[in-house]
Amino acid sequence: MKNLEILELSNEEIKSRVGEEKTILTKLKFAHAISKIENPMRINQTRKLIARLNTHLSARRLQQEVAKSE
Repeated sequence: MKNLEILELSNEEIKSRVGEEKTILTKLKFAHAISKIENPMRINQTRKLIARLNTHLSARRLQQEVAKSE
C-alpha cells in the first residue's frame, strides 16, 4: 500500500487496516516459526506497513489537535 492510498483512507479505515495487518503479521510469524515461509521478507514489509499506517494516523491526530487549539 502506497502513501497516496493511505491518504485516501479515513481514520476508521486506517484503524481497521492496522488490525488486519497485525493479524497477518502474527500468522506470518507463527508460520515462519513452525517452518520456513516462502518469502520471509513479507514479515518486514508487513511491519513497515503497520508503522506507516500508525504514522499517518498519528499525524492526523496531531493536525486535529492543532486545529482545535487555534
